[in-house]
Amino acid sequence: MKQQKTGKLPPAPGNEVDAFLEVLEHPLRDDVVRVRALLLSAMPGISEAIKWNAPSFRTEEFFATFHLRSTEDVQLVFHTGAKKKATKAKVVLSPKADALVKWLDSDRALVTLSPSRLASQKIAFSTLVREWVTQM
Repeated sequence: MKQQKTGKLPPAPGNEVDAFLEVLEHPLRDDVVRVRALLLSAMPGISEAIKWNAPSFRTEEFFATFHLRSTEDVQLVFHTGAKKKATKAKVVLSPKADALVKWLDSDRALVTLSPSRLASQKIAFSTLVREWVTQM
């Protein structure tokens, strides 16, 4: 059978995060996908990969990774890279961004986003991403 030409290019192959999310069995999968899109659109130059068995985000170094153990909220760990630094970088956030985090150390924080409040947390979350990345 001859293939008909449609003039359309074949779809680009998905990346590893797309493949991971496609088979992810998690009650908040759709919310994870929304947060992913929000994070990727927070500023130019953010890319993603699967690291530590979860979608992770980077500019030059990785700075955030989904923490998929919670089934009630969407959580991410914000950090200052994959490797421990000799001296810890103290990340300083504005009050709006800081309200989203639970500090685990001076260079690591847990961000918890409630699915029911995601729309109202968008601006603060985007601010958090930009402030964190610019201090890396």
